[in-house]
Amino acid sequence: MTHGLRQPSTEHRPLLERDVELRAIDRAMAGLRDAADGARRAPRGGLLAFTGEAGMGKTTLIAAARARAAAMGFTVFSGRGGENERGLAFRVVRQIMQPVLAAMGETERRDFLGSWYDIVGAALGLEATDTARMPDPTGVRDGLDWVMTRLTMMNAPVVLLLDDLHWADTESLDWLASFAPRVADLPLLTVVGYRPDELPPAATSFRTLVERHEQRPHRLSPLGEAAVARIIRDEVGEEAEDEFCGECWTVTGGSPFETVELAIGLREQQVRGTQDELPVMRDLAAAVKGPGLIERLKRLGPSTVRFAWAGAVLGEPFSMEAAADLAVVGSAEAAEATEKLRACRILARAGEPADGLEFVHPLIATTIYHDIPSGLRVGMHDAAAHAVQELGSDPTAAARHLLEVPCDGRAETVACLRSAAREYLRAGAPEAARRVLTRALREPPPPEDRAALLHELACSTFLIEPTATVSHLREALKERGLDPDLRASMVYRLTQALAHTDRLTEAATVAADEARRATNPRVRLRMQADHFVWSAFRADEPDSSARSRRLARLAARLTGRGLEERYILGLRAWDALVRGEPRRTALGYAGEALRGGMSWTDENRGFEVPVAVALLFMYCDQPRRAEELFAEGMAECEHRGWRGSHLAQGRTLLGYIRYRRGCLPEAEELVRAGLATAERVEGAVPAQWFAIGILIQILLARGQTAEARRLADTHHYGDVVPNAVIFPDPRTVYAELLLAEGRLAQAARLLSEVGDWLEGRDWHNPAWCPWQLGLASALARSDPGQAVRHAQEAVKRARDFGAASAIGQALRVQAEVTGGQAALDLHTQAVDHLERSPAAFELARALVGHGAALVRGGRLHDAADRLYQGLEGAVHCGAEGLAARARRELSAAGLRPLPLRYAPTDMLTEQERRAAEMTALGHPASVVVEDLRLTEQGVRHLLSSVYRKLGTDASGLPDALSKGTRHEP
Repeated sequence: MTHGLRQPSTEHRPLLERDVELRAIDRAMAGLRDAADGARRAPRGGLLAFTGEAGMGKTTLIAAARARAAAMGFTVFSGRGGENERGLAFRVVRQIMQPVLAAMGETERRDFLGSWYDIVGAALGLEATDTARMPDPTGVRDGLDWVMTRLTMMNAPVVLLLDDLHWADTESLDWLASFAPRVADLPLLTVVGYRPDELPPAATSFRTLVERHEQRPHRLSPLGEAAVARIIRDEVGEEAEDEFCGECWTVTGGSPFETVELAIGLREQQVRGTQDELPVMRDLAAAVKGPGLIERLKRLGPSTVRFAWAGAVLGEPFSMEAAADLAVVGSAEAAEATEKLRACRILARAGEPADGLEFVHPLIATTIYHDIPSGLRVGMHDAAAHAVQELGSDPTAAARHLLEVPCDGRAETVACLRSAAREYLRAGAPEAARRVLTRALREPPPPEDRAALLHELACSTFLIEPTATVSHLREALKERGLDPDLRASMVYRLTQALAHTDRLTEAATVAADEARRATNPRVRLRMQADHFVWSAFRADEPDSSARSRRLARLAARLTGRGLEERYILGLRAWDALVRGEPRRTALGYAGEALRGGMSWTDENRGFEVPVAVALLFMYCDQPRRAEELFAEGMAECEHRGWRGSHLAQGRTLLGYIRYRRGCLPEAEELVRAGLATAERVEGAVPAQWFAIGILIQILLARGQTAEARRLADTHHYGDVVPNAVIFPDPRTVYAELLLAEGRLAQAARLLSEVGDWLEGRDWHNPAWCPWQLGLASALARSDPGQAVRHAQEAVKRARDFGAASAIGQALRVQAEVTGGQAALDLHTQAVDHLERSPAAFELARALVGHGAALVRGGRLHDAADRLYQGLEGAVHCGAEGLAARARRELSAAGLRPLPLRYAPTDMLTEQERRAAEMTALGHPASVVVEDLRLTEQGVRHLLSSVYRKLGTDASGLPDALSKGTRHEP
């Protein structure tokens, strides 16, 4: 079964000097067949690439692959680039997938695509139901991956044939480059042909794919003299003289295409291959391409020439009726022209499913297109654009022709190009949108439309060149009489582009200036919110305290009635968090901000504030609420088809929440997925910074210091400090790595710098940035007095904030730098607070630290209990390094670790479930102790494990146990 474009027909003749390439095809096909038969379990997919100059036989090899696939009963999908269609986004993708989708009914097609319909619909040329949805390029590529994977599994095994990819559109090449390496286990063989020297500069990802694949591209060389002689004699007879065949080899240069065409021409002219016939041979060779081909075409008559010109302008495949209309010839003349051009081997039937006409070889189409007089060629493109518009077809088809037409100040041209841009943005093709909007701007547009057009152009460049977005928007904002809402959207997009290019100072200034000039109260409030956003997230803010005071005064007057007010309240919540105000204050403002809802995908407001508000719950020891908000936000992004930097950061920060809960393996998996997504997205540098820092922390928690160092060095983490506020703070994370490596002095210097920066901003919350704890650890040997003072200050600040996890972590460090008998009480307090928090890893750390201190104090019985609990917690968290330390401490004390009481899993054990149920029913500690046959301390430890696994706030647990108060986990 075959789908997609049929390759140009070629007569059945043996392929000479292509044995290596044919064997490669046969091996790949055999592997695909064996995989389909279940004969082996090795990776099943594959990629074959054939390269070479024009006429070297790439298309013929792909035709041979098609024939072999058909003979083996494989399904064939195919597509081909076109010289004049390179500007049509996803054109090759549509050739591959549309035939199968078109064969489905509308209901079947929607069921097949499911939730992906409105994400990939525009890219596939389908009618979208949600015309406002504009997915990002990563989301569209992911959707196309899903569609192609499902089509493959439904039609397995599949051979995908792609020819002339040097003329393929950039979007299709980018998709292929991202898809091909991910399908090793699919029953799919991809065979591509292209001219390497004619690949567009933007095709770097595709070039990397084929050149770094395990099978290097097969570069096709010209045929040797013997092979050319064989082709000539197969057509004119074995009597052809050696000198004649040698001259054929000379004039064709060994080009398979030219040799075959010449041989067919010699046969038709009944040439026998003697030296006397060399002038005839040279004339025929000259007629195969270039001026000779054009002379041959002109001899067919003016109407036939115009028909061929029309076909070259329309692009392949084209219908005879469309070419006749464009050439202004009647249907009878068109039919006659078609037969003449087929007889001369210029045109061929495209066949099903294309059911049209195409040129026998791309060289012929190129030669004819460039022979059209420039003025006439422009006129034909203009006429073709009008014809497409009158039919009400996809505006991108008309825009493709309008790009070839000189500017003339026509409003209808501008309207068509803007419509095409919207289609391209809905298809996730911002580069194509930029191309047509740039052309519309040169038309030029009517004065009243210029600002809106510049805004659309700026939106199209935002993901691919934010510096261009800045330029376009600054120009647009100079226009007079702007609609206030349009102006507000422009200003926000401008601040976003500035922020994405690490120019947060400018972003904050632009928003502040706009807030001062705004006369509409709603717009003013929105600009104030934007100013506060970019000010809060710029690292060099000169007067953070003054900004915080202004924000607090403004938030105190707001009730959260509109989205602008809710964003202000959300910013106030975040500011309260980083400043270290009581957590109930931060949670109160966060609740008000969320009461009316905040979207992660509002294009005019961004997702920085909703993400910050969601993350605030994690710092306040309510990670389950944070995860709920992240799940909602990420689902919203996926629904909109935003699977680039938004989803990358969402996965990364969700992993951060799991890390803070102590689910280290799951956290690492999420953050690595976030980093992988960020690295696929052009310009997603901030998302990479978040992911790398969090991943380093996770690796350190798991005891993988060497791997953390490799990650830092690979990404030059620690070498450059961004101007944006990143969390966790990059310098603090890098200092943690230095501490783990024993480079205490370097860590102390770096953390002192961080402390000066944060103190200057009045950001005092150790839950957000525990720089003082790291500095205390770094100074413990060289300056123990200063180390204790830093730890004591961190404990005070943690108590002021009120999160049990922050207090417990600070107390643990204070105990470690204090030492002696006093440390044992601090260790006990640390464990007590952490048992009431969701921070499982920090609790395990505190337990092991307490156990080690008890060993040094000679209290081996108590130490064994703490170390065993710490070991159990470390194994549960996936903290291999901490577990190894616990075992070393037990061994040094002459103690042997007992078997773990429960496996490291997120599921509650029966004992944990029973303890949770009894506490929820209000049973006092004595009843729970008796039922479970544990000490009261053991019950508290068990219940704290339940709360950590569920990610809930356990701050009321002690009262619930002592008083028999109902307490719901």
